Amino acid sequence: MRIDIEDLHVAYTGRTVLAGARLFAAEGEITGLVGPNGSGKSTLLRAVYRHLRPSAGRVLLSGTDLRDLTPVQTARHVAALPQERGGDFELTVREVVAMGRTPYKRAFAGEDATDREIIAQALADAGMASHTGRRFTELSGGERQRVLLARAFAQNPDVLVLDEPTNHLDVRHQVELLALLRAGRRTTLVSLHDLNAAASVCDRLHVLHDGTVAASGPPREVLTPALLAEVFGVRAAVVDHPLTGDPLIAFDHRAPADGTVEEDTAAASSGS
Repeated sequence: MRIDIEDLHVAYTGRTVLAGARLFAAEGEITGLVGPNGSGKSTLLRAVYRHLRPSAGRVLLSGTDLRDLTPVQTARHVAALPQERGGDFELTVREVVAMGRTPYKRAFAGEDATDREIIAQALADAGMASHTGRRFTELSGGERQRVLLARAFAQNPDVLVLDEPTNHLDVRHQVELLALLRAGRRTTLVSLHDLNAAASVCDRLHVLHDGTVAASGPPREVLTPALLAEVFGVRAAVVDHPLTGDPLIAFDHRAPADGTVEEDTAAASSGS
């Protein structure tokens, strides 16, 4: 399924967070949202998984306005991993993951063979198959993250909406998660702070800045030294990753994060 976001506007207490954002996530592709803190990434994702209602604009799922779908219909198509992880569940790991099957069950209906197979696969994909009997409250932050990701997988959605899914994960599990997203080939809309991870895993990037989309396209076209200076306020060169050939951003951590970085954009471009 494809996601189209048309002219989205969101305001909180008189402050405009999104001001006419337009972007799309193509079917079967991983589409990344990047941008500075406060640029509207999480707000936009909340509108996609219906945690908030925009003041104007539409979110379309393969041409259908999400507002025309029931919550259950939406949950069968869209699974979300928000930054707000919810409270501590007094449940086992398996019980939390099994919650992902709720949109497919009638009230008080038990699990069937299909449910059990999907739950087991979701646990395995998230690397939590050996933790099924542990209490969710006993887990580390990274383990909880993987359990909640498994719950999203268990929904068997057409679309994944992930808000900073690599938070709390160590390097190994970050790499495994991003590889899993690539292998799954679901339509995925994901926000990432790590620009190098975004360059590696995403087919397309949308850069949010001051509530609007500042740039869109393949990572190599979007993540230029000029854009990094203008939007993120950093001096950087973009080179080829020595192992994968993906764009690799080399930041100058000694440069001040102010207007002076723009003066060095031309010199940084020589590394791209």
